[in-house]
Amino acid sequence: MVGDSKKDGKASGGEAKEKAEAKDKKDDKVEKRSSTRHSITLGGKKVDYTATADLLELKDGEGKTTAEIFYIAYTKDVGAKAEGNNGALVAKRPLTFSFNGGPGSSSVWMHMGLLGPKRVKLAEGGFAVAPPYELVENESCLLDETDLVFIDPVSTGYSRAAKPDDAKNFHGINEDARSIGEFIRSYVTKHSRWPSPKFLIGESYGTTRAAALSGELLGTHRMNLNGIMLVSTVLNFQTIWGGEGNDLPHVLYLPSYAAAAWYHKKLPTDLLSKPLGEVLAEAEAFAIGPYNRALLAGADLPAAERATIVKQMARLTGLSEGFVDASNLRVPLSRFNAELLRDRRLVLGRFDCRYTSGVRDPLSEGAERDPSADAVFSAFASTFQDYVRNDLKFVEDRPYHILANVGRWNWNAENRFADVSGTLAESLSTNPFLKVHVSSGYYDMATPYFASRYTFNHLTIPNDLFKNITHDLYTSGHMMYLNLPDLKKQKQDLARFIRSAAGLP
Repeated sequence: MVGDSKKDGKASGGEAKEKAEAKDKKDDKVEKRSSTRHSITLGGKKVDYTATADLLELKDGEGKTTAEIFYIAYTKDVGAKAEGNNGALVAKRPLTFSFNGGPGSSSVWMHMGLLGPKRVKLAEGGFAVAPPYELVENESCLLDETDLVFIDPVSTGYSRAAKPDDAKNFHGINEDARSIGEFIRSYVTKHSRWPSPKFLIGESYGTTRAAALSGELLGTHRMNLNGIMLVSTVLNFQTIWGGEGNDLPHVLYLPSYAAAAWYHKKLPTDLLSKPLGEVLAEAEAFAIGPYNRALLAGADLPAAERATIVKQMARLTGLSEGFVDASNLRVPLSRFNAELLRDRRLVLGRFDCRYTSGVRDPLSEGAERDPSADAVFSAFASTFQDYVRNDLKFVEDRPYHILANVGRWNWNAENRFADVSGTLAESLSTNPFLKVHVSSGYYDMATPYFASRYTFNHLTIPNDLFKNITHDLYTSGHMMYLNLPDLKKQKQDLARFIRSAAGLP
């Protein structure tokens, strides 16, 4: 009996300790959540807003926490009822959920470059500046049109799986969509935003996520969206990933090669004297016509016709006829970026081919690095680390993963290319009020504009739904908003789209 008494006492003490630890964890969670008040001038009008940085828990069917997702929300203050985001006035405001791509990227890029109240200051055109870096007020912030929630998927930013070994359970097209879909459901419910017009905006792989989410939100949570904004789009990976047996990317990249050659003045004089639009029209016609037929012909292509294709391809891409011929008419992106300015010992950027940098090996077969990434990655990382702690008052000692290594991603595409265009087509067909906006940069070599156009031209939707899709083009690259003229244009384009899709004047 004495032994049993000791065992019971030990159990009671253990339970008390667990309860105390649970309380400590809860207290830590409350302390980490931060809400701060700010204001910004947009369109000549002062906008007061509340910024909230917090971690939202995802739970399984048994109520156990499986992950914490970090987010930053900006909500416009619209009167006394706005406190706590529970007022009727707040519920009428459009609500936009934003995320970037990777997979493995945090939400920092569109947050601090396009949508949020602060943006990273760069040189004219979005080019690099020397450290230390600084933030400036973003006069093109979208907060006057919509409340904003920036989401860091599991393993990015401060978001983590409850158990490190379980992170892989969130790393895949479907797994990722389920977790972000559950985050959106939880946020909308907690903050009484079900009546709000709801939007998604994703960049790069974030466009893949947005398309997958349109199906997840509709199918699992019965949540119809008003609009989806896609920035630098890839829905069908067959359009950008080449290799044996897939010539489609060669056709779809060729106009972007022409844009790069035009920008860097590597084209013949008659083409350089034309505006970019006319050059691209010629490149597009060649790509989908003679060039496409030549690739389809393969070894059956007559020698004389091949010689004509080589000559025209060289004329439109700035490459030598010898290089085009030796490449068997198929020039992968990495080789193009290394070859176009080889005579100047420069390599082109992948995210934005306007950017260049010197090379160490002038005979390198492929691009040594991406100068468009080198130009901005540190500036965004450095300024965000300071901003989240000192402006938003969110204190966290764990590293903020701007770009995380998510290991093996489940593309749900065994023996085929990942493709979520069908999911988006289904969402458009099921919800004919859904609107889609597509932003593309002429100088984007990661997700070329012509590949995006191809994808949308091949959506299997009723013809009358194509009017729900809006395309806007910009004279820069993947992160077109880094170029200030494009930032201003994109703000106008997105604002117009949100008002239209939400039924607002």
